[in-house]
Amino acid sequence: MPTAILVDGAFFIKRFRKIEPANAYNAERAADLVHRWATAHLFPIGRPGGNGQGTGKRRELYRIFFYDCPPLLKKYHNPVSGKAVDFSKSDEAVFREELHRRLRAKRKLALRLGHLSGDVSWTIKPEKIKQLLKGEIQIADLTETDVKIDTKQKGVDMRIGVDVASLSFKKQVDQIVLIAGDADFVPAAKMARREGIDFILDPMWQNIPDGLMEHIDGLRSTCPKPPARTTATMPAEAAAG
Repeated sequence: MPTAILVDGAFFIKRFRKIEPANAYNAERAADLVHRWATAHLFPIGRPGGNGQGTGKRRELYRIFFYDCPPLLKKYHNPVSGKAVDFSKSDEAVFREELHRRLRAKRKLALRLGHLSGDVSWTIKPEKIKQLLKGEIQIADLTETDVKIDTKQKGVDMRIGVDVASLSFKKQVDQIVLIAGDADFVPAAKMARREGIDFILDPMWQNIPDGLMEHIDGLRSTCPKPPARTTATMPAEAAAG
């Protein structure tokens, strides 16, 4: 039976930008790597000369599911300067829309979109909050670049859970790979495992919470490791199982 690969889009983009910061807003590159790093899970580990992949038979791909939300496209006034900001023209909005367009054109890839909460607010950037708490700056010292818009995704986790349940109960696959980084998926993973599904987590080299291993059947990252946080640029390590 085939493998289904589910990708938490917001998490993938965050990790992708750590791995390839120079391509942070390159939608073509991001879309290509979604497909490449996902399909790498179809190969067993350890194939000689195969970038760490295995010697056995390549698994069949059922489908790649990519979960995300449309970008913020409205205008809001910056609370510090009072200037109107058109978020539809932001680098993030342009990147997200182009990424979604390219993903829709990928073979055997389904784009699952939630929506952004209507409760949008501005917040002070974390580094500025620290300075405020330490008394290094005052509220009056804040500039328009010291605040950012805060949005929340809705419906993404629900769609992941529904798809895991559907794939499991209908016996459409015998393996599910989830590319994500938090423990929100645990109830879905436990249900899938009870149905006999081999459940693999790919955290893209991010550390996972203690105790999470008991709720999955395997842990594997197929992307390169993000560069070490040093003043010098470190080469990315090749993917391993």
